[in-house]
Amino acid sequence: MKPADFSHVSSVWTHSTDLVISSGKGCHLTTVDGRQILDFTAGIGVNSTGHCHPKVVEAVREQAGKLFFTQINCVWNERLLELTDTIASVVPEHLSKVFLSNSGAEAVEAAVKLAKHATGKPNVIVLSGSFHGRTHLAMAMTTSKTNYRLKYAPLPAGIYTAPFPYALALGMTEEEACRFCLDQLDLVLHTQTDPSETAAIVVEPIQGEGGYVVPPAGYLEGVRKICDQYGILMVMDEIQSGFCRSGKWFAHQYSDVKPDIMTIAKGMGSGFPISGIVYRPELEKTWIPGSHGGTYGGGPLAAAASLATIAVMKEEKLEENAAAMGARLKDGIASLAKTNPVIGDIRGRGLMVGVELLDGKKPLPKLCSAVLAECYARDLLLISCGIRKNVVRWIPPLVATPADIDEGLAKFGDALTAGLSKVGAT
Repeated sequence: MKPADFSHVSSVWTHSTDLVISSGKGCHLTTVDGRQILDFTAGIGVNSTGHCHPKVVEAVREQAGKLFFTQINCVWNERLLELTDTIASVVPEHLSKVFLSNSGAEAVEAAVKLAKHATGKPNVIVLSGSFHGRTHLAMAMTTSKTNYRLKYAPLPAGIYTAPFPYALALGMTEEEACRFCLDQLDLVLHTQTDPSETAAIVVEPIQGEGGYVVPPAGYLEGVRKICDQYGILMVMDEIQSGFCRSGKWFAHQYSDVKPDIMTIAKGMGSGFPISGIVYRPELEKTWIPGSHGGTYGGGPLAAAASLATIAVMKEEKLEENAAAMGARLKDGIASLAKTNPVIGDIRGRGLMVGVELLDGKKPLPKLCSAVLAECYARDLLLISCGIRKNVVRWIPPLVATPADIDEGLAKFGDALTAGLSKVGAT
């Protein structure tokens, strides 16, 4: 077999490995040369039902034999109508309107456009460490890495940033971080963007690229209170954390908070490009028909894949499995931490787990990189995240079994030992 030729592939994509994949099943990928890889990235949270779940495969095959595509401005397709009803049945009941698109960034753009029309206000507040996408507006809202924004200025205006309560990075207790960050959010509204000009505050209920950071208890409720106080919409970005990933259908459901708009994507289609927003119906009273849209949103193939995905989540109780396997994963990492003090923090919910590597309080990005390379050498695929690139990110498919989790833990433990022997705690 001749070596893979990447000469015509754009170099703008970053990539963790040069693995070329020919097939996948469940939690495993097979390379073109027959190597079996335990995939704990799940396409960065996309392959929620694993690779090629038979029920999703069958739904797509059946739909492909009937209808590839219709454009929503011209005609309705029955899968789209079925899907919007199904989505409305699993999201919080007050979010009864559904708009469908293709990518997470498109969903964020739709949420901001709706918020601006609904409020008549121009500005948006995001949080430090956020990731909302790479289109121009979503990029302006993203603060997890400078690389996402480098040399793209000028960026869209009207985006303001408040600190996220990342207690470990702030050197505070969770209670202190919560109080400090809510005070700072209120300060932004007094010093940078007046409430009369602020349409929305956009929040990730678990930060993704920022490091899989779970906000302290009371923080989301505090943001909701500020929104209510000033007449600002609360947008919950559940693109990575939604659809059972956190051990609940949506991660914000660990609180009692009710967002006004919620973005959805990634795990809702088992690999097909589909995303959307759900929102309170009264918000669209001023959303002018035709002022937002898109060619491919709600196409029958993607809708069929999403319908089958949600059905599998219900039938196989993937919400419960994510919670159980996530607990097993965190317990296993905690056992490794007893003899590996560089495991400075283990956090997340469900099968959305971050392991922060630290020497005391010092971040260890070189060690993180070395450990991931050792994981690849042992046929385990993991990636990193975090504002200092020192967090190992665990995103197994939601169908992961105890055997899958234990296999991943064993490989990771060996990789951690090997990484430490190569670079040490530096």
